[in-house]
Amino acid sequence: MKRSMAVMIMSAMLLTSYTTVQGEVSAAAASAQSALTGHIENSVNLRSKPSLSGGVVGLVKKGTTVAVLEKTNDYWYKIQTSDGKTGYVSASEKYISVSGGVSQNQGGQGTSAVVIYGVNLRTQPSVSSGKVVKMLGKGTKLTILEQSNSYFYKVRTEDGQTGYVSTSSKYLQIGGTVSSPAPSNPAPEQSASISEQVQKVIQAGLKYLGTPYEFGSNRNTTTTFDCSDFVRQAYKDALGIVLPADSRKQGTWIRNNGTAVYDIGSLKAGDLVFFSSYKGSSASAYAGMNPNTERITHVAIYMGDGKILQTYSVKSGGVRVDDFDGAWKYRFLYGGSVLK
Repeated sequence: MKRSMAVMIMSAMLLTSYTTVQGEVSAAAASAQSALTGHIENSVNLRSKPSLSGGVVGLVKKGTTVAVLEKTNDYWYKIQTSDGKTGYVSASEKYISVSGGVSQNQGGQGTSAVVIYGVNLRTQPSVSSGKVVKMLGKGTKLTILEQSNSYFYKVRTEDGQTGYVSTSSKYLQIGGTVSSPAPSNPAPEQSASISEQVQKVIQAGLKYLGTPYEFGSNRNTTTTFDCSDFVRQAYKDALGIVLPADSRKQGTWIRNNGTAVYDIGSLKAGDLVFFSSYKGSSASAYAGMNPNTERITHVAIYMGDGKILQTYSVKSGGVRVDDFDGAWKYRFLYGGSVLK
């Protein structure tokens, strides 16, 4: 009797465990099936979070098919591999192609938004071809229908009018409300075309994340870069602007262009930033440095928010995003805008 009871209990436990495991497998399979499919074009690091500071948890090899769970932001996809491992990979087309579109975790279809700074409603998702329909004042409530590209949302106003507005967080608050009333004369969209051009440059540079460093790299290829070749390529890809081929000539070009600034706090996103040679990690190592006579040995793109996009050595891993702090701040000579 005791033996029979023990067998029954053991059988029930095994059945429960099997059912649970099957449920988990089915759930995982359903999740994978509901996700979009990504094809890895070139081997890419799988990271623990959507940032270059995220730890590398594996390498997803070229030719691998993965499930795309979400587009976390403009730069990262959250994916799941065939063995169930999840993590984040670069959204660059160099590394992954995705079947169909992916909704971002903010600003997706049907999301509400409120205008927080006067913004133009346009007929097309472009500053150059989109005609201004009207100015949307601060406090205007919108429904986001889709993100048409990196720079424009397609939206619908409360009175049913549709059009396109800038995706910049300067103009829209995604979700929530703004309590202050719309002003009678809302502030206009300022330097929208410059801002959008800068974003194009940064996006063009980010697609080369991880591209190997080579001193004196070939200016006619994109397989490797040195610092000046990289910033030159970003501006060439994004805007068709061909900068001088080396950092010192680029620095002279910026000064001659009349946009040189010597205060880090005055830099704007998209500015080229120039540096002296590395002399140590302390500020005292750079005391008395004259930015106008010191030899330029490095150039990068300032991204805003204390970040620089650059490449500077084989050991560093090629094109990358770094904090503009420590020795970089001490080595800084001047910077300036390519655009006016």
